[in-house]
Formats: sequence, structure tokens, C-alpha cells
Amino acid sequence: MKKLALTDDILLSVEKPARYLGNEINVVMKDLADVKIRFAMCFPDVYEIGMSYLGIQIIYDLLNAREDVWCERVYSPWTDLDAVMRERKIPLFALESQDPVQDFDFLGITIQYEMCYTNILQVLDLSGIPLLARDRKDGDTIVIGGGPCTYNPEPIADFFDIFYIGEGETQYYRLMDLYNESREQGLSRKEFLIRAASIPGLYVPSLYEPTYKEDGTIACVRPLVPGIPEKISRQVVTDLNDVTYPEKPLIPFIKVTQDRIVLEIMRGCIRGCRFCQAGMVYRPDRQRDLSFLIDKAQKMIEATGHDEISLSSLSSSDYACLPELTQYLIDECQKKNINISLPSLRIDAFSLDVMSKVQDVRKSSLTFAPEAGTQRMRNVINKGLTEEDILGGAMQAFIGGWSRIKLYFMLGLPTETDEDVEGIALLADKIASEFYSIPKEERPNSKRVEIVSSTSFFVPKPFTPFQWCRQATKDEFVEKQKLLSRKMHSVLNHRSLKYNWHEFDLSLLEGVFARGDRRLCSVILTAYQNGCIYDAWSEYFKVDVWREAFEKCSVDPAFYIHRERPLDEIFPWDHIDIGVSRRFLEREYKRARQGLITPNCRQSCSGCGCGQYKTGVCYETQD
Repeated sequence: MKKLALTDDILLSVEKPARYLGNEINVVMKDLADVKIRFAMCFPDVYEIGMSYLGIQIIYDLLNAREDVWCERVYSPWTDLDAVMRERKIPLFALESQDPVQDFDFLGITIQYEMCYTNILQVLDLSGIPLLARDRKDGDTIVIGGGPCTYNPEPIADFFDIFYIGEGETQYYRLMDLYNESREQGLSRKEFLIRAASIPGLYVPSLYEPTYKEDGTIACVRPLVPGIPEKISRQVVTDLNDVTYPEKPLIPFIKVTQDRIVLEIMRGCIRGCRFCQAGMVYRPDRQRDLSFLIDKAQKMIEATGHDEISLSSLSSSDYACLPELTQYLIDECQKKNINISLPSLRIDAFSLDVMSKVQDVRKSSLTFAPEAGTQRMRNVINKGLTEEDILGGAMQAFIGGWSRIKLYFMLGLPTETDEDVEGIALLADKIASEFYSIPKEERPNSKRVEIVSSTSFFVPKPFTPFQWCRQATKDEFVEKQKLLSRKMHSVLNHRSLKYNWHEFDLSLLEGVFARGDRRLCSVILTAYQNGCIYDAWSEYFKVDVWREAFEKCSVDPAFYIHRERPLDEIFPWDHIDIGVSRRFLEREYKRARQGLITPNCRQSCSGCGCGQYKTGVCYETQD
């Protein structure tokens, strides 16, 4: 039996000690004598969140398929263990071997959300790895970042040796081969990084230098070493049926956020919502074959004890073989008492029919995301939903047996007026009225409906048509939330409505990081040194400490969020090429201002630039 990194007295003193034991079902163990490269894969949040993320399972499976690589996992210790590790000087360790992370060749960190940036520093600090890349020496662990936040990596550029831009299945083997070669040749850390920078999709920030204009905006980001690319191109899997996919996913011993089998049916999205970064950076739409998914579903059902399987994608309704796949799963899962979860469905008859077949008889709540309360606003964001679609879908849901609907909206969208804000309450009220229009004796399951409306605050993101837009101020957000709350209480069916909202300060800080530059590195470091971690958790978010950090570093957060950007402004992320062209994004920005809808990718190709990948919906359209 392996020796644990934590003693019994520590494990008994912290919440949920199973977070730190490893040895879960389907875990990969290897003999170090056979391993040349040790790779620690990190999700910088608590275990329950990290274990729910499919991306780590994919990379874990991918790297461990190589005999010469052992990929292990590491998560952020919760605050109780964090304090103990600092007090007793216990280095952060990987779960599989329980060995210190600083003994590994690579530390890969997936960066899913801007508010985990201080947790990245927590992981580095507890591991004994110098926080700043420039302070790392030969023999120190190489820190590599991946995930959606790397599409603007500049606010955290000082902390990483490499950023992986794109999908992990494409270049990791090439990087591992390069590392083996470089070590055999006795190359220095810097020589290895220079070579790595020539691998498509790998961005080595220390080899690039940003310069600034007098007004504080970016003048350019230029390479410092001859021969490395001026632009780093996102790497895309062209055939999702020809890459690894976990057949034996890790099974935790404690309940985690997504405690189920996850079957990724497609990547990308055809819809083109103008606020949605994922819908742009994961283009083009690529779908897995039905036979591939059936094979993986069978193997994962056999290899786990999960009682639920979830179909993962940005828009499951757009998967071409959804009827056949769901029918297969219904037939298979009913035999084994396994539930089927279908997130990311649109509000239409087809989706509701599918839902009615897979939902439990008790009919749990349905979730719709209209995003905006008025048709004008939905046209601005290119949502592609009419009020008729929404009300018709809701009525079909009620007839189908649902009596609780969750609605997701955003406040502070570009061009938003008070009428648009109040429209959210009016739409929720109209949906409730649809329910009450059904005669009482015909209402299934319940005599009363519950419509739960939740609002988040709009955060402009890189590589979206709204990357030029200002973000509302805190005072503006407060007024919008109060206006909506008053309207919710004044409508006819207010007793059937419930309203939840997001935290103002958190959204503003997210906005700063989303479109920031390297000058924010010092702010993040200062905030971390003054006690900020787990910022995404409201009970640990210290807005006053963040304000002090900005002041101490002489950085004005308003510069990054509260100004409309001119169309010719150079952005901190303009040296990253995600496939979608700036010309397309600019055109969509102008169409948004005019309230014009752009058809989805299957209706008409809008020339976004992703046809260069010659795959998925772009390839279908070109044929």
C-alpha cells in the first residue's frame, strides 16, 4: 500500500479527507521505473469541482496511454488543509503517487474561469514552484496552462511557461517527444521553451513582449526570438471519431458536482450568439458518429457504477443523430435503472419530446435560456428565439407534465434599455399565464407553476462580437437589478415567480481579467499575497483586498471594463488566432448595433473564417 502524504491526524481534522486520498476506481498507477515523464494535471479548484470536469479526464486518458508518461491529478486544497500545509510546510502532492508536485516534469493547469486565478498561485506556492516563470531554473517543473481562459492569457502570463492554445488531443504527444529529445541532448530550460514555441498552438509568453501606447492601450505584442510565430494558432481536432475518449472514467469516493457518466456528443456550435465566447472559440461544429457514441456509452456504463449518463455539448438539440442516440440510451438505460440527462437543449417541440422520454415520472424542472426579455434584445444578441418559440415551448412543457421552469437571463447587455430589463419580468409572467390558461382539471402534477428567473451580469469576452463593448458599472447593475425586482413583484402572476441574481463585484472583476493585459499580473500576485484564494466562492471573495491590490499596483480596473473600445484598437489577445476572423467579429458587432439577425451555420455560411479547418459544418457547407 502506498504511503499517504497526509498523516491520519491531519486527515481526521479536515473536511472530506477523501479529497486527498486518491486510489479512486479506474485510477491509473504506473511503475516509476518505466516512466520517463511525470505530468501533474491540475484543476485549480476544490476536488468536487475538478473531478466533474471532462477535459481533465480526456487528457488523463490521453497521456496515460503512453507507456513513458504518467499523468496524475492535483486539485486545490480546501481552505482548512491549505492552512495546515502552510503551517507544517507540507508540499502539495499528486493524488495517485502522493509525491510532491515539485518532483514532476510538468504541471498542467486547466483554466476554465477567470476567478480561479489566485488558486493557480495557491497551487504553485504550495508546490514550492516559483510563482513567476522568470524565477524558475533548470530542473524546475514546467508550468503549462490550457482551457478557455488561455484565449486571453495575458493577465496570468507571468506565471506560466507555456500556454496550450486549442484542443488537447492535437499536440501533447509532440510536446512530450520534444521534452524527451531535449533532455537527452542536455538542453537548458530556455532552449526547450524556444523549441516548444515552434510547435503550432504553443505560446511561450516569456518569448513575447507587449508594448503600450501613451493612452495605455496595446501597441503590439512581438516575438523576442527569431523563427517563432508572430501569431499562435488554435489547434483543432478535425475528426472526433479518431481521438481518445475515456472508456474507464475515474469514479470518486465522495459525491462530486457532476457525479455521472459524461458522453461528449459534439464540439462547437452553429448558433452564433454574440455574447458567447464558447460558441466562437470552439468552432466549427463537429459531431461524433452514432456508432462511436454507442460504443463509448456501453463501455463507460460497464466500467462505472453511475446511475446517470449526461450528453455533453454546447447545443445538444443540434446533434444530427440525437433521436437515434436517445432511443438507444433509453432502451439500454432502462434495463440498468440509469437516468439520462440532456442539458443544452433548445426550446422546441423536438427537444421537449426527447426530454419527455428520458425524464423521470416526477418531472424535475426544465431549464431554458432566453438570455433577454424582449425580442429586440434577443435580436441584438443573435439568440435566434422568438417569444412565440418560448411561450410555445413552455406550453408544451406544461402539457408534458412539468410545472417548474428555470429561466436564465443576462442584465447589462449592449444597447439594453429599461424596457428590455422589465421585459424579463413580463416574459416570466407570460410563461406563468400559459400554465394558468390550462383548465385546472387538466393541469398535470400540480395546481401551481413555479417560474424561477436568474440573471447574471453581462461580461464582454475576447473573440466575441461584443469584445469592443463597455461593461456596466456597479451602480448601473444595481439599478437594473432593482428595476427588475420591482417589476417581478408587480406583474399579475408574481406569486408564481422567483428571482435570483448574481454578485455585482464578482462580475466586474471577471470583466477586468477577461479583457486585461500583463499589467494585471502584479495585481493578481498582490491580491494572492494578501490572502485572496477561492474568489469564485462568495464566502471567500474579498472585494476590499482586491481594491487595495489595484491601488497598490496603480492599475485602474475601469480602464479595462467601462469604456467602449474603438474598432481599430489592438487587443492584448490579438496575437492569438482562434480561427474566427476579426473581420467577422467586427461585422457581427455592427449587425448587433442594428438589431440584425445572422443565420446559423447550417442555414447559411457567414464566412467566420473557420472553413480553414476543413471539417464539421464548414466542410459540409463548402461541399
